[in-house]
Amino acid sequence: MGKSTGPLQGVRAVTCSTAQAGTVPYMFMADLGAEIIKIEVPGKGDGSRNAGEMKDGESSFFETNNRGVKSLTLNLKSDEGKEILHKLIKTADIFGQNFSPGAAERNGFGYEELRKINPSLVYASISAYGPDGPSANLPGTDAVGQALGGVTEAFAVPGQQMRTGVASVADETCAMLTLSGILAAYIHSKNTGIGQKIETSLIGSAFRLMGWTMTTAMWRNKSPITGARINGSRDRAGIAACFNDIDGKALAIQLDPNHWKPALELLGFYTTLKENNLEDLGLAFESDIKKDQILSLLSQMFSKKKRSYWINKLRKARMVAAPVNSMVEASNDPDIVANNYVSEIDHPRLGHKIKTHGTPWKFSETPSVLGVSSTLGEHNNGILSELGYKKEQIVKLEQKNII
Repeated sequence: MGKSTGPLQGVRAVTCSTAQAGTVPYMFMADLGAEIIKIEVPGKGDGSRNAGEMKDGESSFFETNNRGVKSLTLNLKSDEGKEILHKLIKTADIFGQNFSPGAAERNGFGYEELRKINPSLVYASISAYGPDGPSANLPGTDAVGQALGGVTEAFAVPGQQMRTGVASVADETCAMLTLSGILAAYIHSKNTGIGQKIETSLIGSAFRLMGWTMTTAMWRNKSPITGARINGSRDRAGIAACFNDIDGKALAIQLDPNHWKPALELLGFYTTLKENNLEDLGLAFESDIKKDQILSLLSQMFSKKKRSYWINKLRKARMVAAPVNSMVEASNDPDIVANNYVSEIDHPRLGHKIKTHGTPWKFSETPSVLGVSSTLGEHNNGILSELGYKKEQIVKLEQKNII
């Protein structure tokens, strides 16, 4: 059997996308075997080529979000550049862009224009605020998604200034939702021959990320308890929270209502909480003071021993507990490593192996193949030759800064 090239072998996507939410969907598709052609500005490229950690001219940001993706430089402000793009669109299954609403139309690659060239085209458009609201034309980033979607409050610490999380959760969630929308529309297109436009946004994705916690807030018309995740109801409360051990190392636990009292008894905490009239977790729904008292007393008790002691006790009873990893610790975690969620690949330009994300899926028949990012314009000759351009024509396009 020949080497698999992934479940999306034969799929071609063309993208005019930058940043994170706009590139990660196509990086995933490249992992899965699709051919992804990224359009970049001649001589300049995607600005994120210089973002993140830089090593010998290579960017951790660009590498993470554009691995396995081909680079074609095109000046889309020129007629010849647009002509090349339109020729590519005839051969493509998918087109993606994350310009502000209206910008694609002004630059010759709006949906209505491209669908005339390829009626079966799946067209994915990502924005910050969504296409229809009062802020639709404003620029926005991951911080906007976290702020407006409720994520910032969800991870707030009572009494402290709210902060944007260092992980770009709005960007990444938007990327994954965009990917799922693209694949759904692609199946529909293959079955019917009819393409369509898919629109996603940072705020919509962050809002969806909040899941049932947001639904509960809407039903109650009240924000959830923060500082720890105490959920359920006054009569049936559960908890997810982090506590420091004797060495200041954190562990995470999550106990459903049925496990609350048995866990406290197992850990030797129940008597102390009962003596302080704090054994009922539902008190947290009545009073922030009671909530803080419960959490404070739990913190004191967890700080008496090492986290491995507490984790082993809970895990032996089939209750949920885990160490809290730093990002570096996460990249070396035995479960993450064993499942190839982190991988080491040879980087041809750096001349050594680099650590990078694996893929979050395991396919039994068509495993993912990880590539590396392309240099600016690396695939100009190959792609243009495929479109019928002769060598001398390509040279002229270079001289005129079209590519």
